[in-house]
Amino acid sequence: MVRLKMWRCLAAGVMVVAAASAEEKDESVSVNVAADLFSKYVWRGQNVVDNWVLQPSISAGYKGLTGSVWGDMDLTGDLVDGGEFTELDYSLDYSNTFPGQKTLGYSAGAIYYDFLNTHTKATAEVYGGVNADVPFSPAIKAYYDFDQIEGTYVQFSVGHTIEKIREWNSSCYCGLQVGASLGYGSTAYNRGYFGVDEGALNDLTLSAGLPICLGKLTVKPSVAYSTMIDKDIRAATDKSDNFWGGVGVAYQF
Repeated sequence: MVRLKMWRCLAAGVMVVAAASAEEKDESVSVNVAADLFSKYVWRGQNVVDNWVLQPSISAGYKGLTGSVWGDMDLTGDLVDGGEFTELDYSLDYSNTFPGQKTLGYSAGAIYYDFLNTHTKATAEVYGGVNADVPFSPAIKAYYDFDQIEGTYVQFSVGHTIEKIREWNSSCYCGLQVGASLGYGSTAYNRGYFGVDEGALNDLTLSAGLPICLGKLTVKPSVAYSTMIDKDIRAATDKSDNFWGGVGVAYQF
């Protein structure tokens, strides 16, 4: 409980400072609120909630440092009573480019996962990764759960964005985003989540989105598909293949 309060205070503190600075029109500060409505909640290939969910979030960034709070609400009673939150995540992230160039970037941070109205214990991860501002935006990021799981999940990803496939005016246009990721779990990670006592590839996830920018407001319909790769992990999961879709709304101050 003390650790949870610490994370809440840190995330809230970053947002309060950023919001206050935003009122002073400091252009280096960004505050973003969003809400996503999806037909299911899938995390790293795991089907967490197999029905409609609402996932609100708020974040504030200042000079590469971002604090955020993200939530998942079960709308249909698939996992908990309908309309109750199943999860709140508190995260701090720092992202930048390596000195002397603008192509190779890095990120590092931590996430606290608080599971509400369930019997799942809260846990925490630290992570670090590198990315390249080249075609297909390749990136690799490693997450280490130092609390309940004590294991590592490594994610390789690529993606491509077309900012304007249709433009109505300078502040109103439609884009296209496509991406793919491949996840690998260490022995401890797979043992903790699946009871599989070996390191193995976990999931392949494909996604596509159509962000529609209306000034500072973005509306983004999207679809995604994921499949578990390792046969033992597939056998340990109830639903190893998932297809879902939805729409998100975000506003940046």
